[in-house]
Amino acid sequence: MRRVLALVAAIASTAATAGDVRAPATFLSPELRALQNDPSRHPGWLWVDAGEALWRGAPATGRPSCQGCHGEIAAMRGVATRYPAVAPSGDLVNLEGRIEACRSEKQQAPAFGYESEDLLSLTAAIALQSRGLPVSVATDGPAARFVAEGRRLYETRMGQLNLSCGQCHDDNAGRRLRGDVISSGVGTGYPAYRLEWNTLGSLHRRLRACSLGVRATQFDYGSREYHALELYLAVRARGLPVESPGLRR
Repeated sequence: MRRVLALVAAIASTAATAGDVRAPATFLSPELRALQNDPSRHPGWLWVDAGEALWRGAPATGRPSCQGCHGEIAAMRGVATRYPAVAPSGDLVNLEGRIEACRSEKQQAPAFGYESEDLLSLTAAIALQSRGLPVSVATDGPAARFVAEGRRLYETRMGQLNLSCGQCHDDNAGRRLRGDVISSGVGTGYPAYRLEWNTLGSLHRRLRACSLGVRATQFDYGSREYHALELYLAVRARGLPVESPGLRR
């Protein structure tokens, strides 16, 4: 406990100067990196397989399947690199939100719901098609105000520990906290299988865990705040490869 508190104190006193943003895989141990790159051993592939089945299967409403509209799932190559993005409605949506919109509007079926097995599976299967491609979210036009909001949240001290995202993930990236290595704080591997969770989880689940860690308010899954923060993390990650489904400690 003393070591954790000492690191928190060091983080809080560090000047807010951003360093180089690195791909999450570079912070993994060689063993975990090898596991992330091996579909035969990566437990997240169970969700990918389920997602591919959902892609092919028609909903109970009798409307076309995802494949019926879009073709083979490989046609989704590059899609995940562009999300979050601003929808025609003016709202910011991430990949999960786009899937849910298609399901409710095109398939006329009930939404899966955030953090449901079906949504995680379909998101992972679609994101996998962009694995290795560089993140390329839009930052101008209607996206600009969401980028600004996400940056504000990233740089704002929060919670009883009075820490910002940047104080951990910029100023102390590469240091150890509770046996884990602090990363550059980008979401290129999500949905990701976390050994701590023993399951696949969304980036918003990870953000909620971070909020809890600094004893700050946890926003709802799919909240405006987490959408904006997700976009800003993607802006920081522009040019880095998509790693979904990632593997995290």
